[in-house]
Amino acid sequence: MARCFVFLALFLLSIPRLAFAGRDGVVESVNRRSDATWQIARRIWELAEPGYQETESASLLTKTLEQSGFRLQTNVAGIPTAFSATFGSGQPVIGILGEYDALPGLSQDAVSARQPREGQSYGHGCGHHLFGAASASAAIAIAEQIKAGELSGTVRFYGCPAEEGGSGKVFMAQAGAFEDCDAVLHWHPSHENSAGDRSSLARMAVKFRFHGMAAHAAGAPERGRSALDAVELTNFAAQLLREHTPDFTRIHHVITSGGRAPNVVPDYGEVYYYIRHPDGDVVRNLYERLLLCAKAGALATETRLEIKFEGGIREILPNNALSQITFQNLREQLDLSYTEDETQFALRIQESLDKRPTLDQIAKIEDRSGEIGKGSTDVGDVSWLVPTTGFTTACWVPGTSAHSWQAVAAGGMSIGRKGMNVAARVLAVSAWDLMTKPAVLQEAQAELDRRLGERKYQSLMLDGQKPPLDYRNPSR
Repeated sequence: MARCFVFLALFLLSIPRLAFAGRDGVVESVNRRSDATWQIARRIWELAEPGYQETESASLLTKTLEQSGFRLQTNVAGIPTAFSATFGSGQPVIGILGEYDALPGLSQDAVSARQPREGQSYGHGCGHHLFGAASASAAIAIAEQIKAGELSGTVRFYGCPAEEGGSGKVFMAQAGAFEDCDAVLHWHPSHENSAGDRSSLARMAVKFRFHGMAAHAAGAPERGRSALDAVELTNFAAQLLREHTPDFTRIHHVITSGGRAPNVVPDYGEVYYYIRHPDGDVVRNLYERLLLCAKAGALATETRLEIKFEGGIREILPNNALSQITFQNLREQLDLSYTEDETQFALRIQESLDKRPTLDQIAKIEDRSGEIGKGSTDVGDVSWLVPTTGFTTACWVPGTSAHSWQAVAAGGMSIGRKGMNVAARVLAVSAWDLMTKPAVLQEAQAELDRRLGERKYQSLMLDGQKPPLDYRNPSR
């Protein structure tokens, strides 16, 4: 707790009277607070808290925003670590998303070789510590200009927990958190800089739990009913299903429980599945077909099937009107380069990678317009409700994959910090542009209406689905 107050003090001490006004002012504001922003990001990196359990990370961000004059709404959608922080009043309302959950099995120190941190199993392999801190910095920069009378309208930071499989934003969306927004901005750490009119894969997640009967595997095998056999039959049926699915389908799984001793027929088994496709309606249909695979596994092994639905997220609806703004601003604000120490760190990291792009990639921008990203994000559900756009900045060594120890390492040192600072500036100037260009907001809303057509937003959650607040608890 004491460290939190140190970081808050740094933030407050770094907010003198505005030296610059207007668009230059938001850039100056972000740059002025870069040390304090990094302190926050680094602390969240150290905490590495699981989805829906990001108590200290969320608290650090809420205190920072509250001390900067934002009005807080906590426990959004009944989620203890979900919040919104609002500054200003009236239209337009520009939302900026922030995340802060870590991933299991990716503990890593900020060094260029595999070295897990002692006593820590989670790590920020997707850079959400940078995501949350940069977005908060951008929101504060806009708030300063509203307070100074340079802008009119509202900026709102959304504290979004459990993006990694927990679908936090879906529940926030269902609770009406984005109803009054005119546009929403987000970004994501990456190994490259990119922007553009890009979509993503919709996803549904489910755990199949099988309950059988234990027995001595040699002395009385006929008395056992193997839950592991049920898991394996389910997996085999799912392998065959893949041949008969639409193009671009992704079905992947992990066996999370399958017994502990070969001479005991396992009475419990669990397999965890993701299903993805560019069209959420296709994912919904594939989910029903995957259920048949699990039911067949249970039927054949005389075990009882328990279905634990883990949630679903929609694909992103792109918005070209907004993406043109962020692409232009990313080009304007991009100033990444490595020091000699950072270059040597990057080259050592690349020794562990299968792809090794040249390091000068950090100074370039990729146009991802029209692409369908291979990942999934609960930002998709937000984009069905309000015009939304995002971008990436190079916070990792070129060639680094997300969800890797290499990403955790770079995100905990100056390479991650530099990419984060670029992102904060791009968010801030993009929010400025949207608040001063009502025609762009009108165009963005018209584009969203065209893309939706006759469709209405329908989440991929089951009716009555509640946030799985304990989904990272291995004993649940």
